[in-house]
Amino acid sequence: MNHDKYDDAYISSILNTVKTVAIVGASANEVRPSFFVTKYLIDKGYTVFPVNPGQAGREIAGRPVVARLSDLPEPVDMVDIFRPSAAIPGVTDEILAMDPLPGVVWMQLTVRDDASAVRLEEKGIRVVMDRCPKIEYARLSREIGWNGVNSRVISSKKPIMRKGFQSFGIRQR
Repeated sequence: MNHDKYDDAYISSILNTVKTVAIVGASANEVRPSFFVTKYLIDKGYTVFPVNPGQAGREIAGRPVVARLSDLPEPVDMVDIFRPSAAIPGVTDEILAMDPLPGVVWMQLTVRDDASAVRLEEKGIRVVMDRCPKIEYARLSREIGWNGVNSRVISSKKPIMRKGFQSFGIRQR
């Protein structure tokens, strides 16, 4: 697969089918992007498992933290990686040792390892690199436009406002 550009349908199909996510490198520091993503995905209805050996046994965003992927209490649909590109081959080894394998491996912004992507795809795992699921979710659901960010979508449709937390998510609950 060409990982230089992803079709919106590919990203949307992942975000619509995934229900459980392990976030490798999740941070307890509330100003870190990995904390924002963890909390955002939880708020959107995903079941999130933070993975961080330094925080194992504690909680991040109200979710119990495990030290490594092999410590997950249940199978996950997606592994989201907040680690530098140099760490990806080792994380890929951990992922390929999982049983069952996740359906998706997502590498965060600036994170890319083409050799690992090939290894994962050979096992039937869909791969996304150098993207953020929080940003992609918000862009595809048009929430990101509320923040003045160009979502590449022009629409005359007026959003339907509801009581409480506003989510125009791509997921249907």
